[in-house]
Amino acid sequence: MISHPNRHCTVELQALPSRIGQVRRIVSAQLRYWRLDPLIDRAALGVTELLSNVHRHARPDKSCTVELEFRSDRLTVSVRDRDPRLPVVADSAGASDAGPLATCGRGLVMVAAVSESWGCRPDGEDGKVVWFALSATAAPRPPAPKPLRAAERRTEPAPLTVQPPVRAPEPVVVHAPAPEPSVAGR
Repeated sequence: MISHPNRHCTVELQALPSRIGQVRRIVSAQLRYWRLDPLIDRAALGVTELLSNVHRHARPDKSCTVELEFRSDRLTVSVRDRDPRLPVVADSAGASDAGPLATCGRGLVMVAAVSESWGCRPDGEDGKVVWFALSATAAPRPPAPKPLRAAERRTEPAPLTVQPPVRAPEPVVVHAPAPEPSVAGR
């Protein structure tokens, strides 16, 4: 018995900075529709990194296809482009782009960090597919609470009202002149 039917979504686009944000929102909305909310952040980050790589490295053009496939509690996100060169993971020891203060060069490392598996493969003679997978084993939802019968209903105490404390009046100190000593025999 299959617990979830096969689900599939494809988006074709030019990997331009303005489009990457739109595709990230499309991926988020699709995962929400499939009730895969716990995967949204990781999937959006992964697809952003893959599309950024297409924008930066793919030749001859920036045309690509993003594909989401959910099957057997596993979401696979793939990006297909028309550049046959397979990506190379930056080695922090040998690549100047992957230094500790670099602003780029860590995309595939981030994809590997947020996913359970990832990879790339040639796609014919003039393209490639880079993909990552996320497990979607859903935590069971807690059952809805049953309505209580009249005998089981608990009476709630009346809500407490808290009033600000009343401050005691400041003591009033009156300085009276000391009584004059009486002289006996006057």
